[in-house]
Amino acid sequence: MSDNKILNQWKRYFSNRGIEENLQLSYIEYINILLSQNLPIIFENEHLSLLLGRNEKYMNSVVHSPESHYREFKLKKRKGGFRTIDAPYPALLECQKWIQKNILSKVKINYCAHGFAKKKSIVTNAQIHIQQEQLLKLDLKDFFPSIKKGRVIAMFCNLGYPTEVSFYLASICCLQDCLPQGAPTSPTISNIVSLSLDNRIFSFCKKFDLKYTRYADDLAISGKRIPTKFIDYLENIIKTESFEINNSKTQLHKGKGKRILTGVAINTDIIRAPKTYKRKLFQSLHYIEKYGMNAHMSKLKIRNPHYLETMIGKLHYILSIEKENIKAKKYLNMLAEIEKARTHNTVYN
Repeated sequence: MSDNKILNQWKRYFSNRGIEENLQLSYIEYINILLSQNLPIIFENEHLSLLLGRNEKYMNSVVHSPESHYREFKLKKRKGGFRTIDAPYPALLECQKWIQKNILSKVKINYCAHGFAKKKSIVTNAQIHIQQEQLLKLDLKDFFPSIKKGRVIAMFCNLGYPTEVSFYLASICCLQDCLPQGAPTSPTISNIVSLSLDNRIFSFCKKFDLKYTRYADDLAISGKRIPTKFIDYLENIIKTESFEINNSKTQLHKGKGKRILTGVAINTDIIRAPKTYKRKLFQSLHYIEKYGMNAHMSKLKIRNPHYLETMIGKLHYILSIEKENIKAKKYLNMLAEIEKARTHNTVYN
């Protein structure tokens, strides 16, 4: 439906309700702001509830007792420790997906952001920094938790929504006053909120003829020479944007040597999956091929019931970087046959 048709529908609705002309003009101005961004018109919390297909009691529960709408679990980190994931229950998940699809996905982000962005990936992020003499890698500390609810409310307000509606939208997307790990809205919100950060760092890097990308909380800057004081100035920008650098993860690579960026090797002019990663994986797959999956798992005392799916996922990761890797394709076909045989045995036993 065209914007004019939508406007005319609202005008007729306002007239039928007997709303004063001055107030109508104010409403039409509000509608125009949202239509110009292809965003849904939301007048009040009750209107939002109707759009989400939820009653007022449920919405109040989400706003005032959000913790009861999530389940918490922990995922093991590759380098030790655990990451807490707060996964929304189905009803809230549905509301968040509506916000993601109808609002957040329509908002522009800086093209330097490669995480959770359309047609972007760890591959596009790495490609920017190939064959650069120096590479600076930084990590933003507690990225999602550092984005507080107030900033999310401000984000929705900046899109044109009233404060009360923005508060409700932010409440649906936040837990414990910040973005939760596990909500489908958190990644996109983080990119929108980081727009100013990305703009400022990009402009700063441009002065030194440096390249800049951000993949979620991983910042990468590369070029011929990164000045000594550069990190100090960069840290100031990051602090004034209400983020903090995780200093223990800061790395400056100079000259030749191993360079891994967001899981991608960028040592040469062609991006690759890391050699060590491939070697270990292919070694395990060789033993599976030689002795069988059950014997391999038994010998290494592997108790993971999803081990097969994990191995398949790792091969897909390699092929997402090296599309023509013959060995990865061969082993993927092998695992597909094992999976097929397991499914067959499950069905007929």
